[in-house]
Amino acid sequence: MKYVIGVDLGTSAVKILLVDQQGNVAKTISKSYPLIHEKNGYSEQDPKHWVEQTAAGLKEMLSAFGENAEDIEGISFSGQMHGLVLLDSDNKVLRPAILWNDTRTTAQCQQIYDVVGQERLLEITKNPALEGFTLPKILWVQKNEPELFGKVKSFVLPKDYLRYKMTGKLEMEFSDAAGTLLLDVSSKQWSQEICDLLELDVSICPPLVDSHDEVGTVTKEFAEVSGLSPSTRVFAGGADNACGAIGAGILEEGKTFCSIGTSGVVLSYEARGDKDFDGKVHYFNHAAPGAFYTMGVTLAAGYSLSWFKDAFAPEASFDELLADIHSVPAGSNGLVFTPYVVGERTPHADAAIRGSFIGMDGSHRRKDFARAVLEGITFSLNESISIFRESGKTIDTIVSIGGGAQNEEWLQMQADIFDAKIIRLTSEQGPGMGAAMLAAFGCSWFQTLQECADAFLQEEQHYLPMEENVQTYRKLFPIYQEVYGKTKDLNIRLLEFRK
Repeated sequence: MKYVIGVDLGTSAVKILLVDQQGNVAKTISKSYPLIHEKNGYSEQDPKHWVEQTAAGLKEMLSAFGENAEDIEGISFSGQMHGLVLLDSDNKVLRPAILWNDTRTTAQCQQIYDVVGQERLLEITKNPALEGFTLPKILWVQKNEPELFGKVKSFVLPKDYLRYKMTGKLEMEFSDAAGTLLLDVSSKQWSQEICDLLELDVSICPPLVDSHDEVGTVTKEFAEVSGLSPSTRVFAGGADNACGAIGAGILEEGKTFCSIGTSGVVLSYEARGDKDFDGKVHYFNHAAPGAFYTMGVTLAAGYSLSWFKDAFAPEASFDELLADIHSVPAGSNGLVFTPYVVGERTPHADAAIRGSFIGMDGSHRRKDFARAVLEGITFSLNESISIFRESGKTIDTIVSIGGGAQNEEWLQMQADIFDAKIIRLTSEQGPGMGAAMLAAFGCSWFQTLQECADAFLQEEQHYLPMEENVQTYRKLFPIYQEVYGKTKDLNIRLLEFRK
């Protein structure tokens, strides 16, 4: 039996999947590593921890596996996006990596708009300047650590650095490069124009490869510490959301997934890179060959539910908290929740906005609030789906993954609010499975990624919209949308009272 490995390099841990030729997960291992929060708003990691923990996880997996390491034919990667790893002329790390959730770069985002121009930036990169992206981090180091920046020879993103330490080859693939604000997304090349305008040497941008490209084999040194065979083929991999899309089978026009974790993502396949969403949603290169995807983000999706439970029902489990929501009608008896508890991303890139319960009265009970929280999270995700539909996209089937796929009432709610068929997969492994599928495709187990998805992914259950609820939510959704505009100024004025 032959196997592939998918390595999902996350923010708090690396998850490693061993997958056979039928798509069965033979073994999973997870290894955590620390975050560095030196100051408020700072979020960093030491890249050596990614390498050490991945090697340790592989060693543990292969020891438990008990088969010949030669049976592992290929390995590929999914990785946290946007993180900045700066390297010197010897490819040594110059400073801790600045991560996607680091928010120190507001001034650099404004610098990008001032120098490049907001419209021109959108034309080239398809995305607005946000603190999480890589380019603002580069500019921050350039301004605040000039002596160190003078030693910079190149930069890569987290999973690309891990792959370099595994193969000795330094490259970046397109789905991660699209999240740097330095890639011309449509033409798939680094933007000389942006580099020139911001006085950056374009040579710091590494060579570009496709996600399914074979980029080398495992070095003798890494084989010794990990237990892998030096003959194991290594494939470039993709950004976490791109690999999550592959792992959910989002590989053709019309396919969309909704992922509800701490944050929430709605991601839809795009065959072309020339559409214009006016920066309202993210627009990135897919890890699937020649494809793209659009993506909207809810900052506090599952986190809103966790916050509500911790604040108002800390003694309850999530199952207990949601046990009675089936008895609450669609619309939560006139109670509306906006999930802006840490700000919002799509369609309002607003760090100051905060959440609201609107319509409370003395008749509401905890079960009404619990349902309203789920509806508010789903309404926020529906904002992205509405943008997609307004651009002419047909969205009639959505694969639901993450925590939002674990509760049947919530799955039905998604079907009713999105007015689409919702699919839950039999075995949902997320980005790690997408990485494994890239390795399987790269090893020529399948002629296309779609063939791989057909073999690896099975539908467990589906949920169809209930017309009565659809009509209720069609009336309620515009009310939800009004809350942002009517509370924006109030939240700005309340800022001075937050401690």
